[in-house]
Order: sequence, then structure tokens, then C-alpha cells
Amino acid sequence: MSKDLINGYVQVETHKGITTIEFFHPQSNSLPHRILEALANEIHDAGFDHETKVIILRSQGEKAFCAGASFDELSNIQNQKQGFGFFSGFANVINAMRKCPKFIIGRIHSKCVGGGVGLAAAVDYAIAAEGADIKLSELAIGIGPFVVGPAVQRKLGLSSFSQLAIDAAMWRNADWARRKGLYSELHSSLENMDESITRLSHQLSHSSPEAMAEMKKIFWQGTDNWDELLSERAEISGKLVLSHFTKEAITKFKTKA
Repeated sequence: MSKDLINGYVQVETHKGITTIEFFHPQSNSLPHRILEALANEIHDAGFDHETKVIILRSQGEKAFCAGASFDELSNIQNQKQGFGFFSGFANVINAMRKCPKFIIGRIHSKCVGGGVGLAAAVDYAIAAEGADIKLSELAIGIGPFVVGPAVQRKLGLSSFSQLAIDAAMWRNADWARRKGLYSELHSSLENMDESITRLSHQLSHSSPEAMAEMKKIFWQGTDNWDELLSERAEISGKLVLSHFTKEAITKFKTKA
């Protein structure tokens, strides 16, 4: 996907064993289905590319890392099949990250909302900067963090996940996210964050691919049922998004935006 600054894009570059997957959408790096599909495909392809030793997942710009689901697409969903198809996009990205035999480093430069928290949770090592605050806002529009929930719960634990999911209007700051285990590192500046990402990605690009692949299997033990689980969760979200409550909430949000 080329750099389409109007409709958004996913771009991939590989240099000295380090593959960088960058996504962008003009609406705070929100995720329409086409970008979700491209992300899942590129992560899968990088995982089985012999030149790739380690993957960096990042988004473009200085504002939000990811604002989650595209409200434009959510508001246009007309039936359960369309709803299931849209939320399956998030399931496919998380499962692609889970199954990828390469370590994925997340560059979390700013705020994460909803599905963006799911992306940050599904990378293997998230390096963040101050200001990378998080919020699971789904309940506020009548849905819930069903698809991303297993990934978030796996990193933060049930208690912290439930706190985020229940208080859907409250931001938790980046230090809270680091202390709960979502972020592996938290840096005071973008420069320090990028220096750490460069250091770690270079180190991993010279590590044993076989050893890293075996380590990743261990880290993701107990998730073999996620193909079915996340699909079931996508069905729940796909049904709820059709509710009168959700339709009204999305309309109000878009009016304010």
C-alpha cells in the first residue's frame, strides 16, 4: 500500500534484518478494515521473510499512536455479517502478531485508544514515550473491548484489564501502563525512545532466529484457541454495534469531533 495521506496506508521497509511496518490514517491513526487487512498480511509476510530477523510496528505522525476502530466504518455497518467482518479485522491482526515467529517491537509514541491498546498489548516488547496514555473506550459507545480483550488481559492481568474496560472514559497515564506491564520501557522523550528501539532491534537482528522463534512460542503459550476465541468475540461486537445505543453514541461522537 503506497503512502496515501488521504485514505491512510501501511508501508513496509526492511534494512539489515529489521523490518519496519508503519501505518497511518488521517483520523488519529484510526483503523478502517483495509488498513487492518493490510497490517495482518504484512505482519504475516514479514514473519516468514528470510531477510527479516525482527519487526518494528509503528504509526506515522506525532499525535495518537492509534485511535482504534474507524468511526466512519462503524457508523456504516448495516448488519451482523458486516459487523463481524469489520471486527474480524482486529482479530486477524492480533492473531498474525501472535503466530509471527519473529519478535515484534512496538513503537508507542503517543496515546492509544481501544484497538490501539490491543495493538500495544499484542507486540512482544512495547517501547513507549511519556504521553502514551491509554483508554479502552468501547463501553462508552455500547460495545466493549471484546476482540482486543484477551491480548490486553494477557499483558496486564484481569484486574487491570477490567479497570480499563469498566471505566471507559478515564485515561490511564503511560507510567500506569508501564507499571502494569503493557509497556516494557517508558522514555522521557521521543529521541530516547527511538534510541532504545534502534539499540534493541539491532541487537535482535544479530540474535539466533531459531532461539527467538522458540522463545516466542513459550511467551504465547496458552493462546492456541485464539483463532476461535477472537472470532467469537468479533461476533459479539458485530452484533452490539447495530444497537440503537451504539448508533446514537457514534453519531454524537462524530458530531463533536
